[in-house]
Amino acid sequence: MAITTYTAGEILTAASLNNNFASGGLQFISATTIGTTVASVTVSAAFSTTYDNYKIVVSGGTNSTDNVVLALQLGATVTGYYATYTGVTYSTAAALLAADNNAANFARPGNAKTNGLFLNIDLISPFLAKNTFFNAGATVSNTSTRLCAGYLDNTTSYTAFTLTPAFGTMTGGTVRVYGYTNS
Repeated sequence: MAITTYTAGEILTAASLNNNFASGGLQFISATTIGTTVASVTVSAAFSTTYDNYKIVVSGGTNSTDNVVLALQLGATVTGYYATYTGVTYSTAAALLAADNNAANFARPGNAKTNGLFLNIDLISPFLAKNTFFNAGATVSNTSTRLCAGYLDNTTSYTAFTLTPAFGTMTGGTVRVYGYTNS
């Protein structure tokens, strides 16, 4: 759909404005509040035929163990995850390298700290019957920053995902899911 432009004095109709809102960019799908002292959080009905690609953002909340990675699993799949994680330690500029090789989840796209949870990830084709790809950046706020990308080697269609810290339990915070419009 094309975006309508307006001139001074023109009457704006609801249909025209709604068309503009639906014409492109990110569309909000859902917000899930993380419970109290939970080992994981699952977001159901996150992916559908409406969008091919998605952004997931996690913020706020806390983790009972500081500075641990936050993993992402699609549906109930526990095999076939491949990814690389590259980063730099702030204090020494030492390289950080890690990989998922036929792993049980994407192990490191986010971070869980005692003062906040962090995930900002793009998922490509999780609902389509194709490989699902991802890219993300993660910051371990007082030690390092890393970039990561990978894929899930199957052609399963997913509607849900689960986030799990490597250690500890999460309390609070919000998981927001957005769809990239197919225009």
